[in-house]
Amino acid sequence: MASTPSPVPAGVLSAGHGPTAVSALAGALGGVRGVVEAGLPGVAFALIFSLTRVVSTAVTAAVVLGVLLAVARLVRRDTLRHAGVGLVGVVVAALVALRTGSAQAYYLPGLLLNGGYAAAYALSALLGWPLLGLVLGPLLGEGVRWRQDPVRRRAYTAATWVWAGVYALRLAVGVPLYLSGAVLWLGVSRVALGVPVFVLGAWLTYGLLRRLPSTGTPPA
Repeated sequence: MASTPSPVPAGVLSAGHGPTAVSALAGALGGVRGVVEAGLPGVAFALIFSLTRVVSTAVTAAVVLGVLLAVARLVRRDTLRHAGVGLVGVVVAALVALRTGSAQAYYLPGLLLNGGYAAAYALSALLGWPLLGLVLGPLLGEGVRWRQDPVRRRAYTAATWVWAGVYALRLAVGVPLYLSGAVLWLGVSRVALGVPVFVLGAWLTYGLLRRLPSTGTPPA
């Protein structure tokens, strides 16, 4: 993952803490590399199925690629969590496709996951406990003290709606493709709505959080 941008705008860094809000978020999500690697097995599945029309062959290609990516992460001494989560996702998708005999079913777990994330982010924002605050607060050393600060709370809520939109967009594109059985386009959409949308979400989050005051001192 890329290093923290420089120079860092005033107010992004917590007192006594190094990471910015966005870099902390990106780390929690696996970073751009994690997003790319998460989409590659889906692309491999779509390409192999388009060439062979055999679900089991496409599943094998996706799982093999998923294993290689996980091993590569471990060789680079990346976290076991990021390597394992990616591989588990590929295996679950493969099992669903094999169980149903349907190629597009490979993408069903991912669509359900995106729907769950979209609902969780939206619900947390509506309930006043935005997920961005719950994720970033502990990483930046402020816990949930941000709830006592209306400015921070509004910023985290707005950023949470951004990520609800990210997952909702993936769902809005993916569901029609799934229902129409467009396997190749489902694979393409994994990439098209992967890194570009992730970067857009991170950029909007950065814009919303960059001017927040330091978290070093709890509000009175």
